[in-house]
Amino acid sequence: MFSNFFLKSFRILLLPFSLLYLAGIWVRNKLFDKKVLKSAEFGLPLICVGNLSVGGTGKSPMVEYLVTLLKDRFKVATLSRGYKRKTKGYALAGEKTTALEIGDEPMQFHTKFPEVPVAVGEERLVAIPQLLHDRPETEAIILDDAFQHRSVKAGLNILLTDYNNLFTRDFYLPTGDLRDLKSSYRRTEIIVVTKCPRTLDVAEKQKLTKEINPQPGQHLFFTTIEYSRAYHILTRTEKRMDKEAEVLLVTGIANPRPLKKLLEENSYAYHMLQYADHHIFTIDDLRDITKEFEKIKNKNKVILTTEKDAVRLLKFSEELSQLPVYVVPVSHRFLFNEGEQFDTLVTDFINNFKKD
Repeated sequence: MFSNFFLKSFRILLLPFSLLYLAGIWVRNKLFDKKVLKSAEFGLPLICVGNLSVGGTGKSPMVEYLVTLLKDRFKVATLSRGYKRKTKGYALAGEKTTALEIGDEPMQFHTKFPEVPVAVGEERLVAIPQLLHDRPETEAIILDDAFQHRSVKAGLNILLTDYNNLFTRDFYLPTGDLRDLKSSYRRTEIIVVTKCPRTLDVAEKQKLTKEINPQPGQHLFFTTIEYSRAYHILTRTEKRMDKEAEVLLVTGIANPRPLKKLLEENSYAYHMLQYADHHIFTIDDLRDITKEFEKIKNKNKVILTTEKDAVRLLKFSEELSQLPVYVVPVSHRFLFNEGEQFDTLVTDFINNFKKD
């Protein structure tokens, strides 16, 4: 409680830097708006998944949702920056690729959808032609976390905002979490409020709709987090959540709050080892995890982590074979029975693009 208060107070002191940052991104966006800086377009459907803030709004689960929706209908590929990887430039995932080479989120996509081309590249303007050269059959590309990078113009933008930290209530870095102008939301075709409570009612939906103020032609959706059954990190054997179990939660993600809430409701007790977002685990980290796990006296105990963290832990498969490490998958579930409408918007975009 005290540390959160101190952090907020410290961030308020950084307000002058936020104003400088705001001025910088305002100028940059204005240059794109006036076409002084150019946005390139490509002759195939590009779907951009992004947000206006730093931190977890659920981009990776949304990319996975789109891949699941599209992969059996179109030849779809994903393109990410490959944040915190140890390599640079363009790379296409292959059989022996690791998270160190392409980043944790792309590795997660590659592991779950091995039949789908997964590429990374800091400069999407350069990476897209390379991806199309390697996979010329590609019919659509999902751009992961590309909304604020305007050098490439996507035909369909899906903007995510966290229910607990709406962009309308946020401020600019470093005082707040915004990395792009609030007004940039007008550039998107679809807005999704993520991580909503499952009990969100129509009255609050209407209130949030008024606050966000979608423009004519924009579509607004609301999703909640849905956790699937956990599976063993190595054997992939499934395991039900056990309310009698004591859990060690190991996570290096931006926003573990929903996962903590899951454990509050579905475990006897939990302990947490929290690392920085995209943390690259070391053998010393694994020793620390093992020590913390051994401190738990309850015989009914497990280690739980996320899919994004799991791909960074898999390099220690020999050590992990001695531990009950389980992975909990997360996905978006659309509220108010509007998932079909969202799906139709996405598939119609690709179908209509192909006709044009």
